[in-house]
Amino acid sequence: MNENATARAVPPSPGKAARTRHPRSRLMPGLPLTLGYTLLYLSAFVLVPLGAMVVQSAQLSAAEFWHTISDPVVLASLKLTFGASAAAAVINAVFGLIIAWVLVREPFPGRRLFDALIDFPFALPTAVAGLTFSQLYLTDGWIGGLGHHLASLINLLAGLAGHGPLLAENALAWLDFPFTNTNAGIVIVLVFVGLPFVVRTVQPVLRDWDTEYEYAAMNLGAGGWTIFRRIILPEILPAWLTGSALAFARAIGEYGSVIFIAANIPGKSQIAPLQIVVKLDDFRYSQATAIGAVLLLFSFLILLAINGVEWWARHHEPGWR
Repeated sequence: MNENATARAVPPSPGKAARTRHPRSRLMPGLPLTLGYTLLYLSAFVLVPLGAMVVQSAQLSAAEFWHTISDPVVLASLKLTFGASAAAAVINAVFGLIIAWVLVREPFPGRRLFDALIDFPFALPTAVAGLTFSQLYLTDGWIGGLGHHLASLINLLAGLAGHGPLLAENALAWLDFPFTNTNAGIVIVLVFVGLPFVVRTVQPVLRDWDTEYEYAAMNLGAGGWTIFRRIILPEILPAWLTGSALAFARAIGEYGSVIFIAANIPGKSQIAPLQIVVKLDDFRYSQATAIGAVLLLFSFLILLAINGVEWWARHHEPGWR
C-alpha cells in the first residue's frame, strides 16, 4: 500500500508527459507542400536539364566521346579553361582574403562604398564587363595602348643607343601590357568575375570571429603570423576554401566576358564554352554535350569537394583550435 501511495505521489516527468499528452507537431505549417514544391523545382530546372545533357552525350559511343574530347582543338580549349580558371582562383584566394580582412578589420573613409563595389561583378552583365575590359586593356585601349607606346618608346631609345634587338625584345615582353597576350587577359577577366565569391564567403566568418582569442594569444607572447596561422586561419579555412572553389567553378563556365578579350584562335586562345557554341552552330549537338559533360563533371567534383570540406570542418571543429 505504501508503494502504491508513493507511485501516486510521484508525478510523471515533464518530458514524458509532454510526449504522451501532446502529439508531435511540425514547426512550419504546410511543410509537405513546400517540400514537394522544392523537389519539383529542383527536378524541373536542375536535374532534368542536366540529365538531358548526359543522355544527349550518351548517344555517342565511348570511342566517339573520347575522340571528341581528345581532339587537339578541344583539348587545348579545355586546358586553357581549366588553367586560366585555376590561376584566377588562386589570385582571388589570396587577394580576396586580403580584401575581406581590410573591409572587416580596417576602418577607413569610403569603406561602405568599396564594400558595395565588391558585388558589382554580380550585377554587371558579363558582356558589358568583357567590353569594358577590352576597351581598357587591349593594345588599342586606354591603358593597354599606354603600355604599348611605352614599350615602343624604349625600343626607339634602345635602337638609338645601339642596343636594338635584345633590349627591344625584352621591352616588348615586360612593358607591353599583359592583355597583348590574350590568355593573360582571360585570367584577369576571370579574376574580376570570381572575386566576390571569396570576399563574401570569408567576410561573415571574420565579422563573427571573437577577437578575444587573438588578444589572449598576444598576451601569451605569440606574434602576428603565429596568431594568424594557429588561431585565425583554422577558423576561416572552410569558408576560404569554399569561396575559392566557387570562384573556380564560376570561371570554368564563364563565356560572355571572355570572348571579348580572347583572340578566339582555335587551339591557342579558345575556351571550352566557345567550343560548345561552335559545335552547336555546326549542328553537332552530341559533341557539344560531350564537352559540356566534361565541364559538368569537374563542376560536380568541385561542389562535392566543397561539401566535403564543410562536413570535415563541422566534425573536426574542436581539434582546429
